[in-house]
Amino acid sequence: MPWTPNLSVGVEIIDAQHKKWFEYADKLFEAGQKHQAKEYLGELLAFLDDYTKKHFKDEENYMLSIHYPEYDAQKKAHAAFIAQLAKLRSDYDTSGGNLMVILNANQMVLDWLTKHISNMDKKIGAFAKSRQ
Repeated sequence: MPWTPNLSVGVEIIDAQHKKWFEYADKLFEAGQKHQAKEYLGELLAFLDDYTKKHFKDEENYMLSIHYPEYDAQKKAHAAFIAQLAKLRSDYDTSGGNLMVILNANQMVLDWLTKHISNMDKKIGAFAKSRQ
């Protein structure tokens, strides 16, 4: 599933980082089609671990800079996703990358991206725009 303009938050740094997430999710899907997902999942999880923490830090700093009123809810959602990633990484390491873990990774990433962006992150952009 590629990033589409309807997922735009309207904040350049956030949108650019979301696009990067979608690129990696798309690579996982392509790897699955080529029966290479097992090899790619380790790389995806390593990327997600590092990049997610960076993105959340950037996004949280941005929210603080504009005095975003739903900062605490966002921070809580971010912490929950990081916990999901940690569990996924543990499952991957324990299973050796079985197909179920690969499918769960793909679904989790896409669900998080689309739902979180649509339901929570877009509000950041709307709030920022209302303050201009």
